[in-house]
Amino acid sequence: MTIRLNTQDLKTNVLGYPRIGKDRELKQALESFWAGRSTHEELDAVAKELRKENWTLMREAGIDLIPSNDFSYYDTVLDQTLAVGAIPARYDKLKDDKLNLYFAMAHGYQKDGHDVIAMEMTKWFDTNYHYIVPELTKDQTFTYYDTKAVDEFLEAKKLGIVTKPVFIGPVSFLLLGKEKGEGFHRLDLLERLLPVYAQQLAALQQAGAQWIQLDEPVLVTDLDERSQEAFRQAYAYLAAQSKLNIILTSYFGSLSNNEDLALSLPVKALHVDLVRGPEQIELTKRLPKDKILSLGLIDGRNIWKNDLEASHKIAHRAICQLGFERVILSTSCSLLHVPYDLEQEQDEKVLSKSIKRFLAFAKQKVQELSLLKAVSQGLQTDACIKAFVANQRDITAKCDSEEIHDVKVKERLAQIRPKDYQRHSDYAHRSQLQHERLQLPLFPTTTIGSFPQTKEVRSWRAAYKKGKLSKEEYEKLLKEEIKKCVAWQEEVGLDVLVHGEFERNDMVEYFGEQLKGFTFTQKGWVQSYGSRCVKPPIIYGDVSRPQQMTVAWSRYAQSLTKHPMKGMLTGPVTILEWSFVRNDQPLSMTCKQIALAIRTEVVDLEKAGISVIQIDEPAIREGLPLRHAQWDDYLQWAVDCFRLTASGVKDETQIHTHMCYSEFNDIIAQIARMDADVITIECSRSQMELLGVFRQFKYPNEIGPGVYDIHSARIPSVEEMVTLLRKAATLIPKERLWVNPDCGLKTRGWEETQPSISNMVEAARVMRKS
Repeated sequence: MTIRLNTQDLKTNVLGYPRIGKDRELKQALESFWAGRSTHEELDAVAKELRKENWTLMREAGIDLIPSNDFSYYDTVLDQTLAVGAIPARYDKLKDDKLNLYFAMAHGYQKDGHDVIAMEMTKWFDTNYHYIVPELTKDQTFTYYDTKAVDEFLEAKKLGIVTKPVFIGPVSFLLLGKEKGEGFHRLDLLERLLPVYAQQLAALQQAGAQWIQLDEPVLVTDLDERSQEAFRQAYAYLAAQSKLNIILTSYFGSLSNNEDLALSLPVKALHVDLVRGPEQIELTKRLPKDKILSLGLIDGRNIWKNDLEASHKIAHRAICQLGFERVILSTSCSLLHVPYDLEQEQDEKVLSKSIKRFLAFAKQKVQELSLLKAVSQGLQTDACIKAFVANQRDITAKCDSEEIHDVKVKERLAQIRPKDYQRHSDYAHRSQLQHERLQLPLFPTTTIGSFPQTKEVRSWRAAYKKGKLSKEEYEKLLKEEIKKCVAWQEEVGLDVLVHGEFERNDMVEYFGEQLKGFTFTQKGWVQSYGSRCVKPPIIYGDVSRPQQMTVAWSRYAQSLTKHPMKGMLTGPVTILEWSFVRNDQPLSMTCKQIALAIRTEVVDLEKAGISVIQIDEPAIREGLPLRHAQWDDYLQWAVDCFRLTASGVKDETQIHTHMCYSEFNDIIAQIARMDADVITIECSRSQMELLGVFRQFKYPNEIGPGVYDIHSARIPSVEEMVTLLRKAATLIPKERLWVNPDCGLKTRGWEETQPSISNMVEAARVMRKS
């Protein structure tokens, strides 16, 4: 049925909400279930409680369109993959147990005689969230396999809350998938997929749903004519099959040249992200009379308070143009990408009041949305006026804060010269000097940096932070752990060692804690994938390095062995991308500040005798703007920032970088321009497919394609890794191949890591013999 909004009843809309819980209850429940310490029923009970808390919070805040089905045990794209029955054949034997099947698709399965690898995982647009990539075949069939969306709608309905079910739209689902096999395009499958979507919508309508949110984020990307036609076909079909009110939802950018397409589709409402694409407010002049416009005004990607006065002006303009009944006030995207609740931050030593006053997490953003509605409706209650005035006071204070600006940092930036971006010699000359210095065999083996952080190691860090361990006691324990780790690496036969990173909580947070211009949270957790959560630093001001950050640990580890010991650093783009960044200056300027700080650390590592230095940049690819027209500008400053960090060392010092879960086809020239001596990349899930572009480009430097998937608990065999290395050796000259895992081993257990690394080293030996 069609819903007509009351002219005086302005609606609010939340696109999605964090699902991990304010104390990461979902993470704990998942890991307990995976370890066999709890049952499916116990896991389900935790999930139900989290959903209830989220729905209740939004209802009490007065949100009108409350999302459901935004909750997931692992990933919402994987949820929809299961819902439409797009299950790869290798999982057929697991179909009797839907939950085990689901987790096998997410992270592999090695149990009860079954040994299947996980589905591919990659970054969700330009965020640090990962999604499971649908695998699609030419003979793909779809069936309405899982009723999760309906089940959760009915679950909320029992609580007296009529929600708005959310799931990814059919065109984005296919375009974000991957063809397995040749001779077809994934959009060829649209006609087979649409009837299953129609079944899903019919089931939701029968359950009592009125509004449905279909996410089509590919609308903010460059679409060819075929993709545009797919949208027209898909939504014409769904409109004919269903009477539900569909909110067609775009986010992370502007519709731009896809505006006409979006406006033409037969849906009830169109959502646009006005944080990333403020110019889209002009759509109010062109919106068809039968459509409602959802205004994404509350930033779902960053943690700064909303400027309510500025947002009110935009909302007022839209209401004057369209009327109350054709405007919805909304978050810009799902709040999945921000922490749960600022009220959890009570330790002023971690997050000072002077910075905290400028912040808003998910719960606070819901409150901002409610306040924006009240102001836009002209409600003049004392509480409303007081909150609005307080908001404007904080916005003004942030602009004037003396904590933010550092004259010395700005002066150092101004002194950068072109030579600061260049190594002394080209790779061909450097590689000769490095090979003479390092004396490594063919197929040299190494790891990406971190080794398992056991409960014991984490307990030391917690005890140290609570003052229960002195600095001397804490460092003594860490040195013993490093000593054991180095000895084991020598014993197993690795060629280039690492110290294990036991002192580090997170690859970005660790550096942010030691850099000026950063602040932190106690419970500002954000989901990255599955149970993996990160606690991004907050970059609030100009960035500099007051003292050495990693040198002492690397120097100590090198003293324990004659093997080369890698110094391990996180690169400036990754620190930028994986932090909440100040929004008062260009990203490029903040990134250069970080690059200068890391450059100083790189030079100090070399002075300390470290011959191999790895500067990880897994986020270079994810930072790409979603529109190709904006790529050149971004890649210019992003690659320049990496070169700035790496170019202060001598030719004989070998610079490594690491990138994971990235498609390099369209940026390979810029990857080459980074000029790292060695690049290590994720390759095992793609079965070395990613190396094809390196071969076609004739990539000149050395490459370490990952030979086993560290995101899965399964232990790969020697034969499996040899097969992958043989594939790699047909694509890249053997003299330039390294052997390594896909990524760091921090999240794995030693019981998996030791046999996996042993098998990897043996695989390298087999390759040398052959």
